[in-house]
Formats: sequence, C-alpha cells, structure tokens
Amino acid sequence: MSSKKRAYSKLCEQQFFLEYHYWEMRKMTTFLIGLAILIIGGFLYGSFVERIFKPDDRQTPAVKLEDGVDYVPMSKWKNALINLLNIAGTGPIFGPIQGILFGPVAFLTIPIGCVISGAVHDYLSGMMSLRQDGAQMPGIVHKFLGGKVYQVYNIFLCLLMLLVGAVFTYTPGDLFAGQICGFTDVNVWTWVIYGVILVYYLVATLFPIDKIIGRIYPIFGAILLLSAVGVFFGIFAQGYQLDNIDFSHGIKGIFDVYPYFDGIVGASAPGTKFVPVFFVTVACGITSGFHSTQCTMIGRSVRHEKEGKMTFYGTMILEGLIAMIWAAAAMGLYNSGSTAGATAAVGEVAKGLLGPVGGIIAILGVIVLPITSGDTALRSCRLMIADYIHYDQRKKKNRVILTICMFVPVIAILVFAKLNAEGFNILWRYFAWSNQTIAVFAFAAITVYLMAKKGSAKWVFLVPLVPGSFYMFVISSFILSAKIGFGLSMNVAYIIAAILTAVYAVGVYMLGRKYAAKHTEE
Repeated sequence: MSSKKRAYSKLCEQQFFLEYHYWEMRKMTTFLIGLAILIIGGFLYGSFVERIFKPDDRQTPAVKLEDGVDYVPMSKWKNALINLLNIAGTGPIFGPIQGILFGPVAFLTIPIGCVISGAVHDYLSGMMSLRQDGAQMPGIVHKFLGGKVYQVYNIFLCLLMLLVGAVFTYTPGDLFAGQICGFTDVNVWTWVIYGVILVYYLVATLFPIDKIIGRIYPIFGAILLLSAVGVFFGIFAQGYQLDNIDFSHGIKGIFDVYPYFDGIVGASAPGTKFVPVFFVTVACGITSGFHSTQCTMIGRSVRHEKEGKMTFYGTMILEGLIAMIWAAAAMGLYNSGSTAGATAAVGEVAKGLLGPVGGIIAILGVIVLPITSGDTALRSCRLMIADYIHYDQRKKKNRVILTICMFVPVIAILVFAKLNAEGFNILWRYFAWSNQTIAVFAFAAITVYLMAKKGSAKWVFLVPLVPGSFYMFVISSFILSAKIGFGLSMNVAYIIAAILTAVYAVGVYMLGRKYAAKHTEE
C-alpha cells in the first residue's frame, strides 16, 4: 500500500473514531449538561454564597478552644476528606440507583438541587458552627429558633443518629457479606461482620478525632475516589447507553414517567409521583439534613474560616458528582436489561465495568461510604447528648459511659431490622423522611441567622428559605400520602402540604425579623 493510501486510510479511521464518539456523546447530552451544571454552577454559586457569609481571619473554635479530643486543628485537605466521607453514606449510591427509575430527569435535578440547596445547607451549617464556638446543630437551633423547637429537635435528632448508626451497620455489612464473601443467607459470619463494624464505631466514637478518624480516613478516601473514578471512566469505555430527556410529551411528561424501567427489584408501585418521592429517595446526592450534624462536628477542626468553602460546599459538590456517576451507571445497567435491586446493582455495575479485581475495589469503596458516616454519626450523637446534659467529655470515664448507653439501642435496632422481614424497609423509609425533616430545621436556623447578620442585604435570607420551603412541601406531602404516614390521596396531601409550607415560610420570616430586632450577628 502506498504512503498516500495509508495516510488516507488512517485519516478515515480517525474520522470514523471521532464521528462514532460524537454520536455516542450526543446520547449522553443530558448527563453531560448535568455535570456542567454541577461543576460550573458549584464554582459560581459557591463563590456567591461565600460572599454572603463573608469569612474573615478571626480565630476559629479549633484554635481558640483546642482540647486534644474534639477541638483539634487539622489541615484543610484532611478536614475536607473527612467531611466528604462523613456525609457520603450509602445515600449518594443507593439513592441515585433508585432515583434513576424516574428517568434522565434525574441528571438535571440532582446537580441543580446540589448546587442551590444541598451545598448551601452544608456550607452555611458548618460556617455558623465556626461563628458559634463550634456549637453542634441542636445548639444552633436553640439559639436561632428558640427553646421549644430545640427540645423537639434535639430528641428527634439524637434518635435519628442512632438510627443512622444501625442503618449504616446493616448496609455495609450486607454488602460485604453478599458481594465480597458470597453469603446468600444470614449466618453467624454475617453477625461477626456487623460486630466488627460496631467495634470500629465504638473506637471512633470514644477516641480523639485526630487519633482514629484523622489517621484511617485517608486510606478510606483513596478507596472511595478510586472506585468513583473507575466507574466514571468505565461508563464511557463500555459504551453504556444513557438516555436523554424526551420533551415530546411536554414538561409534565418528564416527571410522570415512573417507573422509567420496568421490573426492577424493590421498585415502588407504578404511578409514584416525582414530587415528593424522588427528593426523599435521592437525599444525600441533593440535600440531606444529616449533613448539618457532620459539618458542625468537623467545624471544630477547621483552622481558618476561608477553608470553609472547600471543606463544606466543595465536598457536597463532590458528593453530587458521586451521585451522578452512580445514577448514570444504574441507567446503563438497566438499559442493558438488568432488573437488579440497588444492592445487587452495585455489584453488577462494579464487576461489569471494572472486572473482578477492579469491581472488588469499587465495592469496597461503596462499603466504605456508610461506615465512614456511621462512625461520625454516633460520635456527633455523643457530642450532642453531652452538650444537652452538660456532661464533660474530656474525662474518659464519661465518654465510655455515654457511648455504652448509645450503643445499646443501636444494637437493638439492628437486631429488629434483621429478624423482622419488613424491619429494615420500615426503618429506611422513616430514616429517609426524617433525614429531610432535619434539613428543614437547619434551613430555618440559617435563614434567621442571615436576617440578623451584620452588613447583609435584606434579600439574602431567600438563599436558604427557598430550598427550606421546598423541602417543607416535600416532607409534608410525603408523610401525608405515604403508607407509613397518613395514607391520604396525593391531591389532598398536596393541598395540605402547600398550606403547611406557607405557614413555615411566613413563620420563619417573622421569627427572623423578631430575632434581628434584638440581636446582630457577626
């Protein structure tokens, strides 16, 4: 073959390669637009929210109140990594896998919600803690929403943390038993796996944050990032089919397509409404009230206020990216004909995209996520209870007594979930709903704070109040219509939820005006 023919042949191959990938990329348009919204929108809106808060050079609680146990200054990268692992439980994986059953609209709602709601919630919760001497969320709620709300919130939140500890023992334990060890039924080794996880939780709850969590998290973080990156590139390498939004049936048709895939194990009944079910299901990838408890905890380790954007806002954007990757992976899997439920889908995606060895690493990354949320959930629960009852945690004896009291109900919840056929499903539904309920409280406290903040424009309170009101509608309509709630018809639930949302928005605004008239926040 002449040199000209070889050059022409090579040119044709290159053109075919480019055209092929061009058309493959067009199939992923909605997904790629979502990624752009998440990354570019996160950068721009994050800077906007940072300017609203106005971080400065004042001493942070980690420096001012250093005690070697909970107030421990740590580097920016370590704080960010710990916070990412704290907030990223099974939610940004299992939630999007179930959420993608609503179709490609998830590729837009996840990033938009993450940028203007979830990351705002996390950043301002963490930064408020820095300005309140490292106060945990109950203390912040007490100051800005009053004693009565504080009493309800504190009890409710501590119960949620115990539930998180149990749930995040169950899910990684089952993943390890099923996907790594190959157990198909519950046996004595399953309980041994749960026991090992609980022992780790016990150690992480008791000892200083930099001695245990600060040392082991870089290893967990490497596994997490490797698995996420591997799945992301595997989606393109394997040519997974990612659908685009179909506008042929109008805007309403985009949200009324559930189930987008038929026959998926564990899927809800046909006709399930996008609002509220999608936003309760996909919590950690969009907005999670649990995050406020974790951001305020890591707020006791931040050395400079200007590190807050990376530590709080940026890590939520990374969690949104994890959610997008797993939503895309699940869509590609279901488009290939699989009907696997969420847990089995994790194994099929990981091993299908990365092979046996890479798949095991990816599965380990998924197992890491809930473990690194469960440990700090129980740790933050200890801190919140100690603050509430004024129980000095500098004494090792006090930490041990309080920790033992916490672990008894966690073990009881875990046993109930394993021995009752519907136990875990019931607990998970209540957990998902209560998780978003916590966010509504946090948004309310943030709104009041901004209304009283010195030098703030009068309109900035809308930044947290709008998403807070939206989630008030979500949690209200969900519990009013769900079988685990009041079981009302969806139309009736929507009407009542709209009224409750209006009451919430007006009530928070009036409370903010009242607080601002008496106080000025720096």
